[in-house]
Amino acid sequence: MFVAGLLATAFSTAAQAQPKIATVDLRKIFEGYYKTKQADAQLRERGVDAEKQYKGMLDEYQKANEDYKKLVESANDQAVSSEERDKRKKSAETKVVELNEIEKTLTQFKREKQATFDEQKRRMRDQIVREIREQINNRARSGGFSLVLDTSAESINQAPFILFNTGQSDLTEEILSQMNIGAPAGVFDAAGKDTKAPDIKLNIPDQNKPREKEKPPAKGSKK
Repeated sequence: MFVAGLLATAFSTAAQAQPKIATVDLRKIFEGYYKTKQADAQLRERGVDAEKQYKGMLDEYQKANEDYKKLVESANDQAVSSEERDKRKKSAETKVVELNEIEKTLTQFKREKQATFDEQKRRMRDQIVREIREQINNRARSGGFSLVLDTSAESINQAPFILFNTGQSDLTEEILSQMNIGAPAGVFDAAGKDTKAPDIKLNIPDQNKPREKEKPPAKGSKK
């Protein structure tokens, strides 16, 4: 009788020590959270503004390049005096300097805008993840869970980190619904409630460099 009592006590203690585990799909919560939609919209808007600025600078570069080619052609015009050709040659050389400066400006603009965009994106998303984790932590404490696992996590080989899950204690929908209670009207209208939104990127292409490697004729030369 005494031994049976000890065994019952041991089993009871083991049952009490068993951890209570819940799961969440962190990726789904992140992508479905209304603040993520808002942040993505802001990033898209800033990206469009940067792309417009870059397009204007690129148009300026292309116009300067066309002017340069015309100057080179006119500097080879044998119908004008050698003095006039020399004058046009100097103008072409000045235009080369201008083109080089525009190229530098384009490169610097793209680098700085990309760095700023990436930093803004990182800060916005870090803040959103902190809010999600706070909500998960609060729910875990109130529900008596000792561990919450992310079902969207992947191993170093990009294999699912969790290989089997019954889904009985999955808190994803509950957490997502709770976090979207304060969503303003219309926030999901543009893209719907699709939780698989594409990653937001800054699409500034490399500038084309159509300028020919043609040099103005040497001073006093004839075509």
